[in-house]
Amino acid sequence: MHFLTVPLPEEIEREEKLGNFKGAKSLIYKRLQSNLPSPLKERLEYELERIERLIKNYPYNEKKAIKQLFKTIKNFTNREYRALLEEGLLDYITVEGKRKFESRFIENLIFARPEYRKRVKPNKKREKARQILYKRIKELLDGDKPRTYTVTAEIEVIPQTEKIKGRKVRCWLPYPNVADQLLDVELIQTSHKDFFISPAGSSQRTIYMEDENRKGLKFSVRFRYKIMEIFFNVKPEDVEAGWDENLRQYLEERPPHIVFSPYLKQLTEEITRNETNTYLKAQRIYKWITHNVRYSYMHPYALYDNIPLFVATNLKGDCGAQALLFIAMCRIAGIPAKWQSGWYAHPMFGSPHDWAFFYVKPYGWLPVDLSFGNITSDKPEWVNEFYFGHLDGFRMVANSEYMADFTPPKKFWRSDPFDNQIGELETEEEHIYTDKFKYRIKIISFETL
Repeated sequence: MHFLTVPLPEEIEREEKLGNFKGAKSLIYKRLQSNLPSPLKERLEYELERIERLIKNYPYNEKKAIKQLFKTIKNFTNREYRALLEEGLLDYITVEGKRKFESRFIENLIFARPEYRKRVKPNKKREKARQILYKRIKELLDGDKPRTYTVTAEIEVIPQTEKIKGRKVRCWLPYPNVADQLLDVELIQTSHKDFFISPAGSSQRTIYMEDENRKGLKFSVRFRYKIMEIFFNVKPEDVEAGWDENLRQYLEERPPHIVFSPYLKQLTEEITRNETNTYLKAQRIYKWITHNVRYSYMHPYALYDNIPLFVATNLKGDCGAQALLFIAMCRIAGIPAKWQSGWYAHPMFGSPHDWAFFYVKPYGWLPVDLSFGNITSDKPEWVNEFYFGHLDGFRMVANSEYMADFTPPKKFWRSDPFDNQIGELETEEEHIYTDKFKYRIKIISFETL
């Protein structure tokens, strides 16, 4: 998707910013009738798709949004609503003259204003899971040896077949990839007798299945894998300069997202100035991001032209966005860095998650988790320190590169062109977007070897 580096024509961008999406689409259709450079043509064709996805991501009109605020936040007032609107803390866009609010605008308000957390119903399950994680981190920091776990997990995807056009449904589910800390994988069960698993080491590993479009259709896979905790006792004085030639790809730009823009280069230089040690440079970048970028849910990644630039400009972002900013800045600083994602696979639940690695001699690849290490008022400082160079074992790794192709390839645009954590679906006639299927991640067992 290199074409995302191509700017939109000014009249189209103007109409979109004003919320005149029908007018913007009309201008795009007219432009596409003329002879255009191929990158600009691809950009405009995709913009028609992007507009539809953007509007889907803002489902609440103002009346429903206010109702949600009063329902979710204890003792909420109209005065508060007006103040939050003036401060820009409620995520909305204008669509044909009317305010439409983002699907997770309340959650992002709470991230921006932590004092609201006391006024919403606590998630006891998440809090208990966090305490289990913190206990294990503390044990590792206190000298306990890293463990290896055997995890049995399952993902199930249920398409809303009555809303889908086409006779046959094709499905790509994430599948564990043997790489770095994930040691072994075993297929246990699938919903369909016929399937195809992409080769081990694939940039985005999947299990592919297909079936007739019918009532009651679902796709699922159950697997077992082994995964290690990662813990390094790095001595900065032992770090060597340079890197091996086979790591060059992890130092390069990779448009549309990893682009060495003037702002990112200036920011990286400002953060790492006068530091020559590779490990300490990476640590400075990590510290800056985790102390200055607040966690916030993002729109679907398909809606962004350049994710690291968005994060560095708005100083907010989710796990993948923060990881991608770290990767981009490390590469600018001459430090090999790479992507990894799949699930946060905790004994209590599983959910999509992304993180990163950077490379230093003689230690090799060291992990970082920017969002788990992100500084908040209720998080111990040692948690921030742990997630630079160490990683818990509550992971399922499926993706080792972003924006990589599937095997077999997908015909239509993906819901998430970035990576695959919850599955992708399509028919011979259309892509099946995430609002037309449900998914469930289940952690069945989590055992220490």
